[in-house]
Amino acid sequence: MAAERSYSPLAQAARSALAGCEKVPGSRKPDPVLVADGVRREFGGIVAVDVDHIEVQRGSITALIGPNGAGKTTLFNLLSGFDTPSTGTWSFDGRDMAKVAPHKTAALGMVRTFQLTKSLTKLSVIENMRLGATGQRGEKWWNGLFASTWKKQEDEITARAEGLLDRFKLSHMRDEFAGALSGGQRKLLEMARALMTNPNLVMLDEPMAGVNPALKQSLNDHIRGLRDEGMTVLFVEHDMDMVHDVSDWVIVMAEGRVIAEGTPDDISKNPAVIDAYLGAHQGRSLLEEGA
Repeated sequence: MAAERSYSPLAQAARSALAGCEKVPGSRKPDPVLVADGVRREFGGIVAVDVDHIEVQRGSITALIGPNGAGKTTLFNLLSGFDTPSTGTWSFDGRDMAKVAPHKTAALGMVRTFQLTKSLTKLSVIENMRLGATGQRGEKWWNGLFASTWKKQEDEITARAEGLLDRFKLSHMRDEFAGALSGGQRKLLEMARALMTNPNLVMLDEPMAGVNPALKQSLNDHIRGLRDEGMTVLFVEHDMDMVHDVSDWVIVMAEGRVIAEGTPDDISKNPAVIDAYLGAHQGRSLLEEGA
């Protein structure tokens, strides 16, 4: 029999906080950091997202799953300001986010990565990392004329960037062009760069897409590490083994709507979820089906 996993204190706290939540779509959480109501996105006559209510518990790792075309990435884009809903409201840490630009969203503590990585390939890895820091004095042209106004801060930013590169095992690529990284290394770089903003909520869009098996466990450990440092993680993923391995709570979408919520064990045996993936559940779990 496999040894039972030992959970960190913050992981135990997250699971304890979620233990009393109803396992239904739109489940209310005791301390939500992200809340959305009536978020709907239409493209012509097609409704891509139609979410009545969704909450993400602070300090947890929440997976957002569903079949291809379920609307997961579109919902990510809406919540992070990269797209505008047809109707609906959403808030982060109690603040209405409807008119907040994406770059200001990051400064407020909500940061995201993309399914297709957005590293600047013609800049070095360390330069990509420096760009992730917010509130840089040297970005104002009048400050840029006088090194004394920004040099100390830039040194501090560089030191933080180098610490993160070491943590994500990318130090050896520090001065290489980001375009020279493998797909998995670009995922690591994007996650590391996101942490340069000191975020409260990290949103990861398919972090395992295109990653070779050797790096998957490393990415899983890094995601757990974010929660163990007090951050909230919301991620989109198709790899059900990974979802079961790292998430505290799972939200399931199909055809633009939230159809189920619960723990990974609950969701893997939920007939509505299995039907959405497979068409007929036949009493089996998603993990048994290898979805």
